[in-house]
Amino acid sequence: MDQVPKHEVSATSLGGDCTYEIPKKCIFSEKDMKSWELSEAYDDYFGFIKAMNEASKAKSLKIDCEISEMTRGILNLLSTLDEWIDQTPPIEQPQRFGNKAFALWYQKCKENSSKLLEDILPRELHPAIVELKEYLTESFGNSTRIDYGTGHEMSFCMFLCCLFKLRIFQEKDSVAVVTRVFNKYLNLVRKLQKTYRMEPAGSHGVWSLDDYQFVPFIWGSAQFIGKPIIEPSMFLQDEIVNKLHQEYMFIGCIKYITEVKTGHFAEHSNQLWNISGLTTWTKVNQGLIKMYDGEVLRKFPVIQHVLFGSILRFQACEKAKFALPMQRKPSAPFSVSTLQLTREAVLSRSQSDADASNKEPGNNPPVSVNEARISKSPDSQIN
Repeated sequence: MDQVPKHEVSATSLGGDCTYEIPKKCIFSEKDMKSWELSEAYDDYFGFIKAMNEASKAKSLKIDCEISEMTRGILNLLSTLDEWIDQTPPIEQPQRFGNKAFALWYQKCKENSSKLLEDILPRELHPAIVELKEYLTESFGNSTRIDYGTGHEMSFCMFLCCLFKLRIFQEKDSVAVVTRVFNKYLNLVRKLQKTYRMEPAGSHGVWSLDDYQFVPFIWGSAQFIGKPIIEPSMFLQDEIVNKLHQEYMFIGCIKYITEVKTGHFAEHSNQLWNISGLTTWTKVNQGLIKMYDGEVLRKFPVIQHVLFGSILRFQACEKAKFALPMQRKPSAPFSVSTLQLTREAVLSRSQSDADASNKEPGNNPPVSVNEARISKSPDSQIN
């Protein structure tokens, strides 16, 4: 990537000068993974996943929750992108998969990303768009390979994480971010996948529970904690899927799988088949969080594509100096308030600090999904 000048903004009303920069890749080999696992970005992002997980517990997608002006703005942005799919139909081509019309849709998204964000963000945070738009546009797939996977999903979650860190979203927005914003994003990328026959990124979705996603299974399983209207063993039943898919994200994922795949569920979605053998949704949820950390956040093929800037920083996290990430035990439960930065803190970062950061460098133990041992299929255990 060509060297691009950093974008500075004077913000006397908030204090200090802020330096935003176009996010860039910092992970180029397996040896860089340890730096990632000890970085502020890892700590912020995984904390965000856990904070939204807590916000999801016992909440259906139809729950009556506060919809802030910013939440409406993001929903409208996603609606606009959805309309552009209708305006960009698939083209006639010999290949069955990877319709090249996606590249046209993606280009329109990329060219208009700044304007879309300018329309909804406070003017004093418009300089942050240089970072935010990169996470947004990377959320929908690769326009060259015409594929989509866990890394693209992660980019959208990082986009949302940045909005919390900048206090564009507040803690009171957490439920709506999961049940409205993320669910709308999920429906949008499914429409992209179907319309343009997008391939799973990686080796047939090896880094996700289905061919494309992972996070909705985490937050979707949390929806049943404290509200056990069904047991994990029931989520494959047709009656349950048809009844609950619009209210519970996990069930919506199962319905989508049954729509795009054929054959026995244990064969095409073996890990999910295993999960149905766990006894409680708490075990499912804890196991999925552990699996996400181990099979996505600690896998080089996914993390090599992560972008870092001044909001999600690659520099070492101070509290991790004397402890490996898997040994960290926060003194308080994860919450949005511990994740957020004050705008003053963001705006007071110095140029030298930004340059330095660019140099390459509950209480119960989680239950692993690997602990599921069921007799439905001799080959159905997670290795």
